Amino acid sequence: MTTSAGRTDVRRRPVQVFALVVGVVFLVVGVLGFIPGITTDFDQLRFAGPGSQARIFGLFEVSVLHNLVHLLFGALGLLAARRGGGARGYLVVGGFAYLLLWVYGSVIHEDSGTNFIPLNPADNLLHLFLGAGMVLLGVLGTVLERKRA
Repeated sequence: MTTSAGRTDVRRRPVQVFALVVGVVFLVVGVLGFIPGITTDFDQLRFAGPGSQARIFGLFEVSVLHNLVHLLFGALGLLAARRGGGARGYLVVGGFAYLLLWVYGSVIHEDSGTNFIPLNPADNLLHLFLGAGMVLLGVLGTVLERKRA
């Protein structure tokens, strides 16, 4: 949109701001997962699987694959935040993906080969709240936009 003064209006819709914030958080977490000290037992960091005993903040089990997924998902959030529909899709679809990840992590055995991400009970709880929160932000952002219009 161009204003009467010829400047481009760069105001973001609420759903775009939410997607941008979520994307930045994922990028930060992805980077933190590679920093010894923030990630405890860093010498135990594995590419994937239940053998990785590294834990970000000493709580959430991570692997190289897990950190790379966080970085990729964060970058996707920044790209999606450029457009309202993309931001909404990122939040809602991504939120449902995290809810599915919560279900997956809740039904597999923590020490089995199916735990390739890896996941632990703290990760599972985080994925539940993260998934529900992302879906809620996608819906809330849309509601706020409609109220503004």
